[in-house]
Amino acid sequence: MYILFEKMPENARIWVYQADRKLNKRELTFVEDVLQNFCEQWNTHGSLMPTSFDIRFEQVIILAVDESHLGASGCSIDSSVRILKNIEQELGINLLDQGKVAYLSDGSKLEVSQALGIKSKVAEGILQADTIVLNPVVQRKSDLEKNWLISAKESWLNKFFMN
Repeated sequence: MYILFEKMPENARIWVYQADRKLNKRELTFVEDVLQNFCEQWNTHGSLMPTSFDIRFEQVIILAVDESHLGASGCSIDSSVRILKNIEQELGINLLDQGKVAYLSDGSKLEVSQALGIKSKVAEGILQADTIVLNPVVQRKSDLEKNWLISAKESWLNKFFMN
């Protein structure tokens, strides 16, 4: 059952998916409609779960499940991945490839780069130790406030900034 993201408890489990590009208004509306319909029926072993989603920076999808009464099963997680694959195919975007690094340029513009080329972004000075990056391993809604937007030096990228 769909619940507004703001109403989800702080301990709700989340999954973060970064698109490789910004979505336009039509695409955002499409994604919102698909995800709301999906959340309305998202279930584990036939029981509806309190679920939600949020879209940030017009290219980051956050799925949320309140597992306080019923945990998400492998099958229910697989169903969310299937819906994201459908969105990828429909819009020609890359959501599921985890080999991406997202960071803020100019303080607020989200940039997404392939992890394999990130060392060159550091060498060019595009990505610096104090650049804000999105921490892809957050697991709870509360992490979005505390641990999601962190400096590159607080992430796995720190190894590129050692003196």
